[in-house]
Amino acid sequence: MGSIRRVTMSEYVGFDVSKEETSFCVKDRDGKVLVRGKVATDPVALFETLKEHCVYPERIVMETGTWGHWLVRELRCLGVDVDLIDARQAHAVMKLQHNKTDANDADLLAEIARTGFCRPVAVKSEAAQMDRTVLKARQHLIRQRRDTENAIRGLLGAFGHRLPKGVSKFEGRVQFVLEVCPALSGVVGPLLKARAAVTRCLEALDGEVRERAAHSPACRLLMTAPGVGPVTALAFASTIDDPARFGKSRSVGAYAGLTARRNQSGEMDWSGRISKHGDTMLRSLLFEAASSLLTVVRKAHPLKDWARRIRKRSSHKKACVALARKLAVILHKMLASGEAFRWPEAAQA
Repeated sequence: MGSIRRVTMSEYVGFDVSKEETSFCVKDRDGKVLVRGKVATDPVALFETLKEHCVYPERIVMETGTWGHWLVRELRCLGVDVDLIDARQAHAVMKLQHNKTDANDADLLAEIARTGFCRPVAVKSEAAQMDRTVLKARQHLIRQRRDTENAIRGLLGAFGHRLPKGVSKFEGRVQFVLEVCPALSGVVGPLLKARAAVTRCLEALDGEVRERAAHSPACRLLMTAPGVGPVTALAFASTIDDPARFGKSRSVGAYAGLTARRNQSGEMDWSGRISKHGDTMLRSLLFEAASSLLTVVRKAHPLKDWARRIRKRSSHKKACVALARKLAVILHKMLASGEAFRWPEAAQA
């Protein structure tokens, strides 16, 4: 009798993934725990665990994280449909528990699978994940170079030496200071060599980004828009991945965290600054593209006129944020339709 009941009921599975081991929990439709345990963080091991403990898994849930996209892709290749949910939404549920353990987290993820509290997020393709890996490595090197430069500025500033802003004349100026004060060479010299090594690696990654953008039809299409270079195009294409997952192009602005936050309760109703949800790298690159369009691009376009009117009555920063949101909508529409950016006839002439 018990075996018949087990075959006919639905099962809900939660995977709490960590680096070495993954905690799992299986529940029935009434919320009763059927089995729980730990298994190695490996797609084949997870697949074998599901075969052993589940007959009719209705829904399987896993959080976003370092291993999330890879595990979901591999499990789907093995024929297992897994939903990837936003870790921030899952955390809103998990913080209610008094004792945070891997087993309790897996239990709550199984409960989320049973109740359908969180919506699944899109799983990036392997190609998009690789493009984002290159961009993240580039971003890391930029931060390293900036931190090294700031350390050098601070060390030399303690002795009254001021360095110019920017990076174009930085190394020559530091070398001049070291010739004047040879005692600082033993301290600043290694930092200068480290900066030079980081700069060489950064130039190599810049070349990799340009090559990837040149070989990508989506990036070449996006780069027809003013202010959008290889880095922004590759970041946008790899983050969006599949344009069809957005029903409306204007949803991309909210996805990138470029829409205003709203707080409404009773008689109170106000809109504040942008939400800053979503991908930070994409949002900052869209802002840079908007600033470039507004200040560097010389061709006339209604977009620039619109942003200049906002800048006139508000500020340059707010105008760039609004223009970045507009650019996100336009770039998505370009990806969805396959059409290049349209310039007015007067500007083309």
